[in-house]
Amino acid sequence: MEEMNLRNYAYIGDAVWELFIREKTVRLTANAKKLHKITTDKVKASFQAELLQSMEEKLSPEEKEIARRARNLPIPVGRRQIQQEYRMATAFETLIGYWHEHDKQRLNQIFNELETTLNF
Repeated sequence: MEEMNLRNYAYIGDAVWELFIREKTVRLTANAKKLHKITTDKVKASFQAELLQSMEEKLSPEEKEIARRARNLPIPVGRRQIQQEYRMATAFETLIGYWHEHDKQRLNQIFNELETTLNF
């Protein structure tokens, strides 16, 4: 099985996470302004960082290692003010992308657990 680099996992994970959130939010309201607000609140770096922290004890050693490596990726210059948050969010997105590519069952398990946390 061909391995992607961590940035590519994060890139895919970002899209998968946003789609997951959008699929949930469209069932909450038809108001475009409210949809945008709910969605952006759930896909922003600070929220993703919080989710990763809440999940960490449930991660396997391999998943923790993927998250650790993703947190250590170089940070774009424009993100340096929120460096720790951005690193945690990147690690979260990397895990989502990794699961999407290699372990859909684990991804669904995580999404089911997060649905409860997110009150969808």
